[in-house]
Amino acid sequence: MRIPGICYWACCLAFLGLACEQEVSKPNYEYSPDMAYSLAYESFSANPHFPDGKTLRPPPQGTVPRGHQPFPYVLTTPEEALRAGVEMVDPLPQNAEANAQILERGTVLFTRLCIPCHAMDLQGGGLMTRVFSRPPSLLASNARNMKDGQLFHVITLGQGSMHGYGQQISQKDRWKIIRYIRAFQASSPTVVLPAETSENVDTPSQGAL
Repeated sequence: MRIPGICYWACCLAFLGLACEQEVSKPNYEYSPDMAYSLAYESFSANPHFPDGKTLRPPPQGTVPRGHQPFPYVLTTPEEALRAGVEMVDPLPQNAEANAQILERGTVLFTRLCIPCHAMDLQGGGLMTRVFSRPPSLLASNARNMKDGQLFHVITLGQGSMHGYGQQISQKDRWKIIRYIRAFQASSPTVVLPAETSENVDTPSQGAL
């Protein structure tokens, strides 16, 4: 090996020795301080370079999160639920492999969030009905006749004694719950409600959840 090569490797070993040496009474060497002390402003810190003095900038008008489906409904009326049924469709994939995963997730979500009122058999006899009013069966014809967008509207904003879950459940998970309900309905016989609970048939979203 030539002399320059020996010197090169000797310098490398010396550098590594200094870099790995640790003296607890002295601070370590900093070879790249920019990695530890960023010159960038923190998100919520003051910033003199903008007129409002804030570092975090508001998103441009009309910006929506990636994968977000617009939900232009604010009223919890049956009429708005009917409009959502016309304008909204299930955006999740329909192929068999994806549907199996969707139903698996929908089962978990329904079990965690919906059975306290609707019960696991979707008949509306959950534990919460010992204190609150019992919801109609999701296997009845009025619930079956609701379009997916109507169900999504009710789950999101609530209706009647049911409060909305728009803040607790993501949009995709709400659709997965609906997919689970549809699969359960398809595999179960239709429940006939007593005459006194089957009113408002012209607006099937009323009281269906």
